[in-house]
Amino acid sequence: MPNTSAPSTITAAPAARHAEGVSNDEFRAALSRLAAGVVLVTAKEPPLDPDDPAAPAGEDVGMTATAFLSVSLDPPLVLVSLRNGSRMDELLDEQPLWAVSVLSESQRHVAGRFAMKGRVSDRLLFADIPYLRGEHSGAPLVGGALATLECRTEQRVPAGDHTLVIGRVLTARVPSADGGPLTYFRGRYRQLG
Repeated sequence: MPNTSAPSTITAAPAARHAEGVSNDEFRAALSRLAAGVVLVTAKEPPLDPDDPAAPAGEDVGMTATAFLSVSLDPPLVLVSLRNGSRMDELLDEQPLWAVSVLSESQRHVAGRFAMKGRVSDRLLFADIPYLRGEHSGAPLVGGALATLECRTEQRVPAGDHTLVIGRVLTARVPSADGGPLTYFRGRYRQLG
């Protein structure tokens, strides 16, 4: 006897929701519509043994960020959001000096390189990228960036699965006026225009 019941439909399990009713996917999709500038946050690890001049120097560390913004003009403060437990979060918890390079549209490769998951050593990532060392932070300032800042951490604010690091700007330079900014929109690096 043939089955005359309505065909069964397969439905996907609903996305996990937070108590407030917004799923991770919904949140990501909505915020992906907010265009953001792209920066490279850098810092230099302290030497392994600061009292021993022969001890190995610390490595340079870099991280691509789109959650970066100006906080205050007087005093000059900026904020970067770091994922809890990331290498940069752990480093900036012990190292108060860091730097930011505002990437230009021609530096998409730099952004992609420092955003990779499961990446190689930061030392290798910096190998063929031109940079200068910041006079206050000692951190790499990327050549060709639209602007560079050196900062000292003023405050760390826990915020869910991230830490908001507020830094006082020690130096601000505009080494390059060429080109437009690199932006991030709908999950991709983009150029204005």
